[in-house]
Amino acid sequence: TMKLNATTEMIPVTWPEFNSLHPFAPTDQVKGSLGMIRELEGMLAEITGFAAVSVQPNSGAAGEYAGLLAIRDYHLSRGDKHRKVCLIPASAHGTNPASAVMAGMSVVVVKSDEQGNVDIADLRLKADEHKNDLAALMITYPSTHGVFEEGIKDICQIIHDRGGQVYMDGANFNALVGLSRPGDFGPDVCHLNLHKTFCIPHGGGGPGVGPIGVREHLKAFLPGHRMSEGMGLRGGSMSASASAVSAAPFGSASILPISWSYITMMGRDGLKAATQFAILNANYIAQRLAPHYPILYKGKTGRVAHECIIDLRPLKATSGVDVEDVAKRLMDYGFHAPTMSWPVAGTLMIEPTESESKAELDRFCDAMIAIREEIREIESGKADKEDNVLKRAPHTVSAISSDAWNRAYSREKAAFPLPWVKERKFWPAVARINNAYGDRNFVCSCLPIEAYSN
Repeated sequence: TMKLNATTEMIPVTWPEFNSLHPFAPTDQVKGSLGMIRELEGMLAEITGFAAVSVQPNSGAAGEYAGLLAIRDYHLSRGDKHRKVCLIPASAHGTNPASAVMAGMSVVVVKSDEQGNVDIADLRLKADEHKNDLAALMITYPSTHGVFEEGIKDICQIIHDRGGQVYMDGANFNALVGLSRPGDFGPDVCHLNLHKTFCIPHGGGGPGVGPIGVREHLKAFLPGHRMSEGMGLRGGSMSASASAVSAAPFGSASILPISWSYITMMGRDGLKAATQFAILNANYIAQRLAPHYPILYKGKTGRVAHECIIDLRPLKATSGVDVEDVAKRLMDYGFHAPTMSWPVAGTLMIEPTESESKAELDRFCDAMIAIREEIREIESGKADKEDNVLKRAPHTVSAISSDAWNRAYSREKAAFPLPWVKERKFWPAVARINNAYGDRNFVCSCLPIEAYSN
């Protein structure tokens, strides 16, 4: 979820009052920061419908771990040491099973149905089979397949009836804010990605925030910190007994002003409108591209949630073009490709969020439709199956301007496939490379040891 990171939200991160604070500074020197953190936790609790929120986890994956630790400690507090089975749908994020194993649980996979939803019959079967040892279910809502799990309340009830707890992966919370609250429809704990839904920049290995919200019965098991008592921080989001999941009591505290500013400026109505536009944008793209590409998963009404999955696998059979060819060709049109081959191999997962204008959505759709026409040229024999704009994409300025041009298509077609590309041309720095070979054959870029002898 790459949302707009507005300058007004980002400026406070540059202020030393936030970015130069030591995580264990005396509390009488950080009253403003602590007040802002409490306000943010309160706003997130209201948005999610949970009793309490902790911002300590540094990422979504850390939030998963913290949530599962809360569930584990809850079972232990009741003497249920044997409850260690975690049910995880096949459509789940890859971090889910890793987090469950780290929390000391064993993973049992639940099937997905043809529409990409959790197979409730298989869930009930697995839940019955492991009811005596059932610790939790991890479920992503809306699902990783870009649809709302219509049976979410029934799913939660199946787990609760068998003594388990429901952990909701909130990676796709951008499709829920202002419309629905997890605390109202079943989950016991949920992590959010502030570095996605709430506008902290995402990617590049930088700091993230993956806070967790919990129901009343799990409040005592929120992440704690061994330094919290001496700092006067116990209470609220700090548990007296639970272990920490971050080196600092409030995790990546210096970037929390971004989300505080975003929520405060957007307000209740603005947050709801953003969610509505995010869903509308995803469905607009799906509707425009549906005549040209198969849309892999849809709900019963024929709509998607916050993202749509374009299935390119049938085109490989008819043209030899695969998802990587389309991704590289998009660079010639000026686009970084959407998520490729995940959650389904051979597909593109497109998640526009609310940040893109209709003009930008149309520009992307026009590019995808033009690429489909290029694929049809291969299917019809008009273009060579190997020497074509897709198989040889992307095209660098050095290739286009070279004296020699021995390709079966024109320079114009390669570099400027649509008129508007000329107005805002992005030139890829590197032409086609062998990704798989590069991943398996590392080359050291260090200078030889002799170079340091002097």
